Amino acid sequence: MTTPDQQATPERRVGHRRSGRRRRRGRLRPALAISLSLIVLVTAGAGWLYLRLTGNIDTFSADGISDDRPDAAASKGENVLVIGSDARTGGNSDLGGGDKGDIGRSDTAFLLHVYADHRHAVAVSIPRDTLVTIPPCRLPDGTWTEEQSDTMFNAAYSVGQTPEGNPACTQNTVEKLSGLRVDHTVVVDFKGFASLTDVVGGVEVCLPQDLYQRDLNPNRAARGKKLFDKGKQNVSGQRALDYVRIRHGIGDGSDIGRIKRQQAFMSGLLKKIKDDGFTPTKLLPLAEAATDALTVDPGLGSADKLLKFAMSLKDVDLHNTRFVTIPWRYEGSRVAVVEPDAGDLWSSLKDDRAPADADGGKDGGKSGGEDGGEDRDGDADKGGSEVSGQGVDVAVRNGTGTTGLAARAAGTLEESGFTVTGTGNADRTDHATTVIQYGPGRKDDAEKLAGLFPDAGLESADEDGREDGLVLVLGDDYTGEASGARGGGASGAPAEDARTADADPCSDLSYG
Repeated sequence: MTTPDQQATPERRVGHRRSGRRRRRGRLRPALAISLSLIVLVTAGAGWLYLRLTGNIDTFSADGISDDRPDAAASKGENVLVIGSDARTGGNSDLGGGDKGDIGRSDTAFLLHVYADHRHAVAVSIPRDTLVTIPPCRLPDGTWTEEQSDTMFNAAYSVGQTPEGNPACTQNTVEKLSGLRVDHTVVVDFKGFASLTDVVGGVEVCLPQDLYQRDLNPNRAARGKKLFDKGKQNVSGQRALDYVRIRHGIGDGSDIGRIKRQQAFMSGLLKKIKDDGFTPTKLLPLAEAATDALTVDPGLGSADKLLKFAMSLKDVDLHNTRFVTIPWRYEGSRVAVVEPDAGDLWSSLKDDRAPADADGGKDGGKSGGEDGGEDRDGDADKGGSEVSGQGVDVAVRNGTGTTGLAARAAGTLEESGFTVTGTGNADRTDHATTVIQYGPGRKDDAEKLAGLFPDAGLESADEDGREDGLVLVLGDDYTGEASGARGGGASGAPAEDARTADADPCSDLSYG
């Protein structure tokens, strides 16, 4: 017995197969349409996101970048200038004070050198009061200024007196100062900085003491309410901005001290971003906040360029990321660059070599990619000093009217292994001679400290009820140098007071 199919003619069987293929094609058409629609939607979404991110990015004109620049081929690695601006435009006046029509100023700046291996990096802070030569810079009307010597570094950003500032002039000045080609320049303003810290969920910071409103604004008549508690805490938004701007309430109120806290903050921010991971869900909100926060050179003026640059940094290890300050000394109330130390620093970066450690020793000329960063941690042997202060903690008080003296002494002490528990002003400013005050059981430590300051007098706290512990009170006889110490120039400050990005947030905050 045959089935209907078996009885069917070849023509009927062929027609049946064709009908089946038509039904299958009919079922495939909706699926294909849906898939194509999804592809179109995803592509459109990516395009929308790209346009959104690119539309957020502000760029400054390349017309102001000097034609007289260091040779790009002469430098290895990549150099990125980062400028923190306190411009009052775009809602920034609500966060930073000042008049909305005021000119743009740079609040902080550092040059980030990313080694050619993209696993190591060094950020060199340049104090705002550093005396430098500002080369010719372009004004809004298209004319160029004359070269200005012995001018404060942050004045470069204000050339032209515009509300948005002049990042191209700051870039020209850094290239003149360092001899390095700046590949990219990035400007972050108050509002953008606050939003970035919000997106990452805050940054862990540390403070050596409680701080109040008058510490942020010394012109206040009263102390005001407490802004920060002593110790570790998480800050974001306005509180993060307040943290990096506080200068007068800690130590002797120097900008050098503030730089150290800013470097600690940047370390914490990098750590938070690395811990969160370079995933799309984490990076996209960060990218949107970043593009809305930044003003960049034309070379980073699109979303793909900016994201590509950000992703190129994902393998840079925190332990191999170091923050240093250009070798400096005080010159009156200003900061002078110390040579040949600064020149050695710039040369090492130009050659893609690790710069001198905080203890002044070289790494044998190894590049960032050759030594793996293992010989550059902050715990390296401080050897070379005649006096070792390992295990001895000391507070420093400035007993003179010379600003920044406690900061200089602190640098000298730390170079010799002493732990500086705090810096500040003494009870009066007319101390003629330097004195070491010691509490019960601290005479041996005082004598060890006297090896570094041999002209200082020793006073027991038992004699007149002075505070316990060990206190160095600086007098007018202190010149900024001490016997047995290796200072970083005439100030006694270390040539490179380096910290790694994975350092404890409470470490090394008392300088200044």
